[in-house]
Amino acid sequence: MDRNSPETGRRSENNIDGDTPLLAAQEPLTATSPVPDARSVLIRLYTSHALSAWNSRMFEFGAVLFLASVFPGTLLYASIYALARALSAIVLSSWLGAKVDQLNRLVVLRHSIVWQRVPVAASCLCFIALLSNENQGTRLALFVASGLLACLEKLASTANTVAVERDWAIVISDSIDVDRQELNASMRRIDLFCKLIGPVFISLLDSISSSIAIWTVLGINTTSVVIEYVAIAQVYRSVPALKRAPRSNIDQDATEGHDGHARGIVNHLRQAMVPWKEYVTSRVFLPSFALSLLYLTVLSFGGTMVTYLLHSGFNSLEISCMRIGSVAAEISGTWAAPFIMNRIGPIRSGLWFLNWQFGCVAGAAAGFIFWDSTSRLAAGILIVGVALSRVGLWGFDLSAQFLVQENVKEEARARFSATEMALQNFFEMASFASTIVWAQPEKFYYPVLISAGAVAVAAIGFATYVRKERGHLLHRSKCLGGDKMAYQPVEVDVESSDSSV
Repeated sequence: MDRNSPETGRRSENNIDGDTPLLAAQEPLTATSPVPDARSVLIRLYTSHALSAWNSRMFEFGAVLFLASVFPGTLLYASIYALARALSAIVLSSWLGAKVDQLNRLVVLRHSIVWQRVPVAASCLCFIALLSNENQGTRLALFVASGLLACLEKLASTANTVAVERDWAIVISDSIDVDRQELNASMRRIDLFCKLIGPVFISLLDSISSSIAIWTVLGINTTSVVIEYVAIAQVYRSVPALKRAPRSNIDQDATEGHDGHARGIVNHLRQAMVPWKEYVTSRVFLPSFALSLLYLTVLSFGGTMVTYLLHSGFNSLEISCMRIGSVAAEISGTWAAPFIMNRIGPIRSGLWFLNWQFGCVAGAAAGFIFWDSTSRLAAGILIVGVALSRVGLWGFDLSAQFLVQENVKEEARARFSATEMALQNFFEMASFASTIVWAQPEKFYYPVLISAGAVAVAAIGFATYVRKERGHLLHRSKCLGGDKMAYQPVEVDVESSDSSV
């Protein structure tokens, strides 16, 4: 969107920027408004995003380690904790996304920052108390409290992610004239770097002392909140196009008390289904669904695959090196994606990246079919295939993200993306279920084949979308570019949020 467009101007004129003590009063955006300093805006945006990603990744991994220290010899508590966290996102993400779309952008980000940090701090205090308390009743109560706090932190993290990556990124790139594909890729690289370094950092501290690790998480979490809070406020102040008035999104029927309690419940349920209806009927449903389906996988260097590799005879140092190589491949995908999208467009690049991922995953799965799944040879083929597939994964992720950004209206961006994240959490839970059913390492090939099947279905779904949009899958005379600009994004006609199913 052009920063001097009438729509942008209207958003600024109608802005209601109440109780924002860190900001001075802002003038409405006009055609003569100065262009924000791109470098300054990006530094502050990346600083805020890095702190959010670092704290989230460090706490997410650290919580598993802390529970293992508190409840040694069992994965039950860690599993319940992870499932509850994912379930909260499945149930409430769509509702939360609708709220993000309605409210003032800065208010949303400030609340997401605070409600990420407060639960983490309280959770750390619960873990410290668990380490020193032997009373079973008290320990159970503290575990339940930490689980509820984790759900709150997950929801706040979801709000932060959908707001920054799917809404702020669009407005900022248009306002400071920065290539959005490169902006998306830079933010993804920050997240992947935190995903690599955060767990390693907290693991080293936990190997010394769980108490030291917990206090470190608490200290970094509480001291970084001010920096993140101020940085995002400065971004908001520097980009006037981010200002908008809160939107009303209330279903009138649901507020009429005389209709009775039962009818009110029905109306609330109907309202809860609206984001899902919008999501399924969206023009970019298939790319988003294909991306979500990729979360049904055990083919990453997560806890499940690490357990399998340890059983296959690899040691911790070797696995750490493998993990570093995998993340390096993921980061290379974020460098390749903007270049390839600029050459051949986001639709064709998405097709190439997803097919590359499927080829690598299929090769890895073949190793389990033709060799003993517990042998080092099969494990070695799996390692190589998974590492190479990550290039395709994150290249496709950025291609699909760009398509969503281009085709979902501003007033529906957050709830669309939050619904997508709810679906991702559902498929992630399904991957947990597969390893619960086939828990023995010698049966790990079943989850591997399910994961490969999920990638195959995702590839078919995206190919269907490509065929629908372009009329063909391959165009040999233009496979190196040519008609990349032929794709003209058209915003979907998303129903207003007060419509009923």
